[in-house]
Amino acid sequence: MVTGLEIVLLLVVLALFVGAARIIWAVRPFIVNAVFGLVVLWVAQSFFGLSITVTPIALLIVAIGGFPGAVLVILLAVFELGFVA
Repeated sequence: MVTGLEIVLLLVVLALFVGAARIIWAVRPFIVNAVFGLVVLWVAQSFFGLSITVTPIALLIVAIGGFPGAVLVILLAVFELGFVA
């Protein structure tokens, strides 16, 4: 026999699951941009010998801007305007 408390708990868990799924769906493009941008920064450091410091601000720029954001961080590091190790 299913009690009222079990039904309420099931609905609460279902609502939390749907809410978490919506949050992940909204944040997913930023996560993909951040990972792709960090790969671009890693390639710039490894293959081109650039000295780039990855800070939370650099990560935010890359997460919002994607590839153009990574290029911006690289250019700022090359011209020693920011993110220089």
